[in-house]
Amino acid sequence: MKFLNTRIFVCTQTMDMRKQFDGLAAAAQEIVREDPLSGALFVFGNKRGNRLKVLWWDKTGYALLSKRLHRAVFRLPSAMSPEDAHVQVDALELQKILEGISLPPKKRRTRY
Repeated sequence: MKFLNTRIFVCTQTMDMRKQFDGLAAAAQEIVREDPLSGALFVFGNKRGNRLKVLWWDKTGYALLSKRLHRAVFRLPSAMSPEDAHVQVDALELQKILEGISLPPKKRRTRY
């Protein structure tokens, strides 16, 4: 799997799903506070929880994955504190999000 070592950020704020490449790249920079050209994946969800977009830069341009559920909602992880704008997940957790599986709350790791 190509994205095993890629950083993946899930935005904890809901996003307007009418936004496309440039709008989501701006959200990655302003809300998540990460460089959208870094090669990381940025996951955004809507208010109802039935739509999801994943943005990433693959060194030649932006790519955008969009998924809509008809009778279910995506279970995005929540932030540890209200001021956190994103949660970082790994590739297996992203796979579970895309499949609609709930993730346990993230534990804050002590940084030295």
